[in-house]
Amino acid sequence: MTEPLTRTIHWRPDLPLTLTESGSGRIVLLLHGGGGPFTVQSIATHLSQTMHVIVPTHPGWNGTERPAWLSTIPDLARVYVQMLKSQGYQDVLVIGSSMGGWVACEMALHMAHHDDAQLLTGLVIIDATGVEIAGQPIRDFYALDARGIAEYSYHDPARFYVDPATIPPAQAARQRANMATMRIFAGDQMYDPTLLTRLGQIQLPTLVLWGDSDRIVTPAYGRAFAAAIPHARFTTVSAAGHLPHFEQPEATFAAIDAFAEHR
Repeated sequence: MTEPLTRTIHWRPDLPLTLTESGSGRIVLLLHGGGGPFTVQSIATHLSQTMHVIVPTHPGWNGTERPAWLSTIPDLARVYVQMLKSQGYQDVLVIGSSMGGWVACEMALHMAHHDDAQLLTGLVIIDATGVEIAGQPIRDFYALDARGIAEYSYHDPARFYVDPATIPPAQAARQRANMATMRIFAGDQMYDPTLLTRLGQIQLPTLVLWGDSDRIVTPAYGRAFAAAIPHARFTTVSAAGHLPHFEQPEATFAAIDAFAEHR
């Protein structure tokens, strides 16, 4: 497989999953954040040169179906674990950006309590939300306007600010719907008060990667996140914010490649 291929699998009658796949080799499950699949596309393009990359569209994003019972991050993590098992995959590297990093952690925690040690073998968390850190509150993303999103999310806000007046109505409606779905899963505060103490159960080698200019979740937040995971290494990306692969792709990809090569 070389060119990206999008397919829908129905491994549960009430839950079609949309997966975009590219490349061949070791399986990478790449989990997007609230902005949707496009936010991790550059990572997928890079990794597909050497690996088989699977990017799910989280149910409810971009107009996909979400059954009413699927409404929490742990629910979503279990769905992806079960999906990987249903496809017969092993030795999977899970990479999660922003909210996707939270999902990735819950997947690793689920596996810590189940006897299938070869399913997941590495974890990369990029500027994740999900934990409560004293003195480092998560920015209230829902309250930010377009300028605020650019200001707090990027090292170079002017480069990434998009005037809402220039966004086509259909795209704007999709963005609003995606944010509403993220609120269902992540809640108003975008963290689980129990997660920080549970992270100590993760047994996977873990890279926690953080943009040093992120003001949605600060580098100090990221260090505390990493410190709670027994086998985690914390690495910052200079001159980058919440999506370091947008602003500093070479440095971000180099860090992921170095980690993946030995995991």
